[in-house]
Amino acid sequence: MSEIIDAAAGLFYRFAASGALPASWFRNLDPSGVPRTRRTGKLHLEIVSHCWRYGHFLVYQLSSLVNYRTDKLDVTMTVYHTPGDESAQRVLRFFEGIDVPGVSWCWRPLPEERLFRRSIGRNLAARATRADWIWFTDVDVVFHDGCLDTLADLLQGRDDVLVHPRSPLGTALLPEDHELLRQGRTAPAVRDIPLEAFRPYGGNHDRAKGPYQITHGDVARAVGYCESIGLYQRPAPRWRKAYEDRAFRWLLGTDGTALDIPGCCQIRHAVKGRYREGSAAGRLRSFIRKSRDPRS
Repeated sequence: MSEIIDAAAGLFYRFAASGALPASWFRNLDPSGVPRTRRTGKLHLEIVSHCWRYGHFLVYQLSSLVNYRTDKLDVTMTVYHTPGDESAQRVLRFFEGIDVPGVSWCWRPLPEERLFRRSIGRNLAARATRADWIWFTDVDVVFHDGCLDTLADLLQGRDDVLVHPRSPLGTALLPEDHELLRQGRTAPAVRDIPLEAFRPYGGNHDRAKGPYQITHGDVARAVGYCESIGLYQRPAPRWRKAYEDRAFRWLLGTDGTALDIPGCCQIRHAVKGRYREGSAAGRLRSFIRKSRDPRS
């Protein structure tokens, strides 16, 4: 019964967040009224990821902070994970031993049922962050050469509620046996993917979508991440598709400001590792992703 209730609530909030209903009915505080400091100088950025069975992507994301570190930002890299996921654990154990000037590793364990609803971790991070800006991203995103340096320059003196990269890049839709994914599954190491492996994809990026939501720290601390919507803060028995990304923009009252940030790169993959191997859901989602891929 709870699954049916959740499904119905999910459909309702997707309908509401499409703009069919006023966001003011569902939020506790209007983000536009939150005082926002226009900070300058060396800013503090917190990057927030969730990892569930995606250790082979996490190794590339964390490597990018080693390979392309910036002197213009203090970076806190926060990863929500569950102790039972060994693919993530071995990557986290490896990188916590690497000292990167200006980067603080922050591993946050959650029970599986809380990790499976990504907005729970994002809300915890939003409320607790001490950063000037907080970047809600996905574990398959890497920060290539120039990405964080340029972001630091562009954020100087800004007080936008939400910003996002105008033209993120992506790989082709990689099969499970692709060399990049196989390397990611081997013993953890500092790895790199050439920038030439990434190309523009996905058409118009006119909104701060899933892995590209960069929020002003004052706003994040004040309103959290979909905190006012009970469904999106409720633990789940399995991984939930993150429809709350649209709800977050809806509650903030903005699609975000596009910035010309280079080197925002996503490792795109045909098979979702968080579904059971060979399951009907996994096969269906793989088929849909391939059919929608403009580069296939």
